[in-house]
Amino acid sequence: MAAPTEGAPCWADVMCGDVEGAKAFYGAVLGWTFRDMPTEFGDYTQAYAGDSAVAAVVPPAPGHEVARWCLYLASPDAAATAERVREAGGEVLAEPMRVDGFGTMCLARDPGGVVFGVWQPGSHEGFGAVGVPGAFCWAEVFTRDPAAADAFFPAVFPYTTRRMEDAGMDFRVYDTKDGTVLGRMAMTDDFPPGMPSFVNVYFTVDDCDAAVSRATERGGTLRFGPMDSPFGRFAALGDPQGAHFSVIDVTRTRGETPTLGEVS
Repeated sequence: MAAPTEGAPCWADVMCGDVEGAKAFYGAVLGWTFRDMPTEFGDYTQAYAGDSAVAAVVPPAPGHEVARWCLYLASPDAAATAERVREAGGEVLAEPMRVDGFGTMCLARDPGGVVFGVWQPGSHEGFGAVGVPGAFCWAEVFTRDPAAADAFFPAVFPYTTRRMEDAGMDFRVYDTKDGTVLGRMAMTDDFPPGMPSFVNVYFTVDDCDAAVSRATERGGTLRFGPMDSPFGRFAALGDPQGAHFSVIDVTRTRGETPTLGEVS
């Protein structure tokens, strides 16, 4: 695959205390197989859909023990991106670190509390496949401070934003020169009061309802759906360790695509 556009999602990993449990769960729900990385990279396990690397399972970094999915956004210069994070009022949680010849990564947090990663590709350019069963499809920033997110992310990455006009919710998309790469959803009172802002990662499945059944049978939690939409039938889930993610069957669409407003 070609090198990802700056600001585009390029990788995702789930940080969790029970790596073997996560492998069993996601292997059953998404059909993944796994390959461990060399021991010098710790207990880092890549997940595969067919022959393509699509995500990873990793123990949490010190001080970040809460299970969560982390989405990595592509950067040609992770150090420069980290500096823009600071200038825009965010926080760098893990300074840019070279990972052998694979690339350079850092972890950051926006002013509203959204944790995300930055990846400067080396030999590992990112997702080996997208949009196929088991692979990444889409992601949205769920935030309690949408104004802060809409100021922060376009300051760090070359995004323009557009509001979804007729969706009945405060939702925007972030665009690069190559198209739409990310959504931004304002969290409402429907979300539990203590639930922090987060990035919701969507994985493609052949059958949303069947994937939900596999997840709940194995200790996962159904948080929303399944629901038909113009983009596919989807559901929001929690894995047994509490990490949020979503599944979507993009072949089953219903309704008209909402209108997007002017670029801002």
